[in-house]
Amino acid sequence: MTLPSWQNGKLGTMKRAALWLLTVVGEGNVFTKEDVKNAFPGISQADRRVRDLRDYGWKIDTHREDPALGQSEQRFVAPGQPVWEPGKATKSSSSLTETQRRKILARDGHRCRSCGITPGQEYTDTFETAQIDIARRKVKLPSGTSAVQPVAECNRCRVGGRSLEADLGAVLDGISKLGGLQLQTLTAWVAADEREFSPVERLWADFRTLPAESRDEVRKALGLPTV
Repeated sequence: MTLPSWQNGKLGTMKRAALWLLTVVGEGNVFTKEDVKNAFPGISQADRRVRDLRDYGWKIDTHREDPALGQSEQRFVAPGQPVWEPGKATKSSSSLTETQRRKILARDGHRCRSCGITPGQEYTDTFETAQIDIARRKVKLPSGTSAVQPVAECNRCRVGGRSLEADLGAVLDGISKLGGLQLQTLTAWVAADEREFSPVERLWADFRTLPAESRDEVRKALGLPTV
């Protein structure tokens, strides 16, 4: 079937944007907000209409999902519903409403479910700050079955942990093997719902961010040979 022209002004902006992605950008390719602005001159919110396509199953990644992308870049990964066809512009059942999103964030304490970091907090080994959003994580339930659940996750864990499956049984088994100080430490972290990094761990993280010459100075201060 021949696709309608994305330049057909009688179609809504979102439908035109979908057709533009298919016929101009192409699957797997990168586009910018400036590209959207140039394709739809004089139309405010055109970039928002592109984002709206995610509610209809279209996969469009930003730098949060794909670290290789710049801040202003997006990648058209795969098309979803053919929204330009009559009756096809129905939202994907997997999309979340803003109310649902707020409830999930509140349930998870506005922390990353994977690492516990909070929005705006710096990762300990970089100067990058965390952004918290909703991801879908495969979780093994107490019954032994698996289910995909929406969770709050930071940008780093959302990208790096896509293939991971949270396993309650494995966690409980690991706890049963702990003893003494290790068990006390874990108990304190769970009670506080937060892990506090020790001064030594923070210094190690800061050390790793130094350039090679500066790391050599630290080695000298510790009485170690330089590299």
